[in-house]
Amino acid sequence: MTRRLLVFAALLLVLLGGAAWILYGPAIENRGGNDDDEAQGTVSPPPRVTIQSGGTVLTLNAATQHNGGIETAHPEPGPAQGYLVAYGTVLDAASLTDLENNYLDAKTKVQTADARLAVSGAAFERARMLHSNPPAISTAQLENARGTYQVDQAALVSAQTRLTTLAASALQAWGSVIGQALIDQKPLVASLVERREYLIKVTLSPGLGMPAPPEMASAKLGEGADAELRFVSQATATEPKLQGASYFYISSAQSGLLPGLNVIVSLPKAQEPKGVVVPESAVVWLQGKAWVYLRTGPETFVRREVTPDLPGPSGGYIVSGLAADTQVAVRGAQMLLSEEFRAQVRGDQDPD
Repeated sequence: MTRRLLVFAALLLVLLGGAAWILYGPAIENRGGNDDDEAQGTVSPPPRVTIQSGGTVLTLNAATQHNGGIETAHPEPGPAQGYLVAYGTVLDAASLTDLENNYLDAKTKVQTADARLAVSGAAFERARMLHSNPPAISTAQLENARGTYQVDQAALVSAQTRLTTLAASALQAWGSVIGQALIDQKPLVASLVERREYLIKVTLSPGLGMPAPPEMASAKLGEGADAELRFVSQATATEPKLQGASYFYISSAQSGLLPGLNVIVSLPKAQEPKGVVVPESAVVWLQGKAWVYLRTGPETFVRREVTPDLPGPSGGYIVSGLAADTQVAVRGAQMLLSEEFRAQVRGDQDPD
């Protein structure tokens, strides 16, 4: 009897064990598989975008940077020369031409009057000698020679006065350089009258000034072209609408300038270097703002807003607020922006 009970109990355990395997075996196998994965160390990849100290940090490994063509470099120091913006008007040389013609005409009349006076003066001296004792000519002839001589004297004085007046007008209207060039018939005035060069009156904004005007300046034309200007002299009058210091500059007629044209003029002004120069390829635009990416580590980048107010001397922008030893992404900046927003869209970021 006892033996029968033991056999029955053994059969019952076998049946219960089989039922338990049927019910719970798959779950045990799946749990065992997960345990194997944990044992093998399978983890999620680290986030590419993190928030650190309120800033967004983008993390890319070396391979991704290489594939994206990302290159960084130190920005160049800003130029040690700033610029003052002025307003220029290309002058018509018609008034200068009229003044030169009048001056040359007056000068010719002075020369003519001087020659006549020399002739009449000699004739008067001869008549006076002939009228002496014994008289060889009549008193009427002597007085006639005297009258001609006096008329020629008055004509010379009148011609000289007009010439002096025109010379003063030239100096008053055009200054000591251009006015004196007109008086002395220098090539400067000839080039302006013949329209081989144009004169530009450059006026600063009210309250602005400079110790000495720069020898060279540039005028902005359409489509990014520039016209080179050379300093001539300080102007004798300001522009009534601007009320600022004015200067005369000159430019070749081949530069694209035309009489009556108003242009923006850049006047170089020596100053301490300000800001750094970043190439245009380093700047990305987002929501109407300009940004650059700064390398903060071998695999990390931070996006920084910049204000590209001034153009660089050879392209790019002059920006402030960046240290000279900063590493700026000069290539692949657009790829960094794309990676940053791709990571954010798929939730690959960590607020910590």
